[in-house]
Amino acid sequence: MASKEDSAAITTYADYEVIAPQNKLRNAISDEPAAPGDDPVARAEQALDQLSFEFSSWMDEECDRLGRARDAIKTDGFSPKRREELFHAAHDIKGEAATFGFPACAPVADSLCRLVEFAPDAKRIPMQLVDQHVDAVRAIIREYARSDAVELAGRLTERLREVTDDFLVQENRDRPEVIALIGGPSIVPGQNPR
Repeated sequence: MASKEDSAAITTYADYEVIAPQNKLRNAISDEPAAPGDDPVARAEQALDQLSFEFSSWMDEECDRLGRARDAIKTDGFSPKRREELFHAAHDIKGEAATFGFPACAPVADSLCRLVEFAPDAKRIPMQLVDQHVDAVRAIIREYARSDAVELAGRLTERLREVTDDFLVQENRDRPEVIALIGGPSIVPGQNPR
């Protein structure tokens, strides 16, 4: 049973009620000023540094998840469930790549997200194009230690994005509002607009 402290404040008016939930986060912060020299950003960066040895294995796990999503589509077809799994696996890589130390993977994952999101009929997405995206993410991660990895990833990404956009424009030729979105710049942080 919830205590009075856990309940929301309810104010009743003639024809409506205003419900103000309790702000439980208020107890999580301190009103005390930070200690001199305490830098919460520096503490967060230090915590990330302590975890950084695991980033590579975490990215490998994300790649495995992306590969499983692709393989499930090859087995079961592009059902709504499989489409969503592929999109979320690519989207997670797009969001985590920079944090995990593989920022050159994000644009490829973004391109795959765009392919899945903007294709009006997922069954028409060429499996070869999906394979190229998944394999590109894996290759970039595998070869990231190379001195020219970022440059090669950039060229690969540019070509994948061109092919993806060409496919999407063709598939959406009767949907000008979608074509306008397709032509927009990448939303991956640090990527230059086209």
